[in-house]
Amino acid sequence: MKDNSIRKLVITVFAILLIGGLLVDSAAQKRRRTRRRSSPRITNPEIYQPSPGDNSNSNSSETTNGNSNSNSSQTEDPDSMKRTIRTLSNQVDRLTDKLNDMQASQQSMVDLERLSRSEQRSAQLRTELSGVQAKKSELAAHLEDIEYALKPENIERAAAGIGTTRPEEVREQRRKQLESDRTRTQQQLDQLNAGEARLQQAIATSDADVDRLQKKLDAADRAAIENAKINSQSGASQVTASPTPTPSP
Repeated sequence: MKDNSIRKLVITVFAILLIGGLLVDSAAQKRRRTRRRSSPRITNPEIYQPSPGDNSNSNSSETTNGNSNSNSSQTEDPDSMKRTIRTLSNQVDRLTDKLNDMQASQQSMVDLERLSRSEQRSAQLRTELSGVQAKKSELAAHLEDIEYALKPENIERAAAGIGTTRPEEVREQRRKQLESDRTRTQQQLDQLNAGEARLQQAIATSDADVDRLQKKLDAADRAAIENAKINSQSGASQVTASPTPTPSP
């Protein structure tokens, strides 16, 4: 019994080992097949070699195109070229006119601003001159009062109204005060006279600038009107002078 059982056990182990070996062999074969399938072969494409006939055809086509272009440029209409040149020249003239108009407009704006400033300066100077003249009038009246008070009889009358035992000292003190006031008032008048002269000169200069700028602006306006008239007339003449197109046969 022992021998039979041992024999059966040996046969069973041998069968198991045989089956395992077959399974391992089949798995290895499958792995080889998958590896062979996963690595595709790369083949280089064949390079196209143009035939001599293709080069000759391309060269002949390029030569034909060059000849046709040269023939078309040589047979271009000279009247069309003249019209093109005339059109370009007119466009350049119009652009030049527009540029000149823009520059003139900018210059006019600058002149208008300067004119406004000059007018404001003239008005301000005249206001200052009026104040100086009013101050001069006050000082001149005060100086006349001082001259009147410096008369001996007036000094005597002023000293008589003061009760004192020394009327000579009172009269002398009164006279010195009036003379000092007269000197101070005269100096102020001299300064105002000098300021008035400067203001009058500045006003004359500012008025001259106003007059010059006003004349310049008037001349620019007249020139702009004349240019507009000339441009309108030239445009109308070009419209009337343009030939009517002849119908094609």
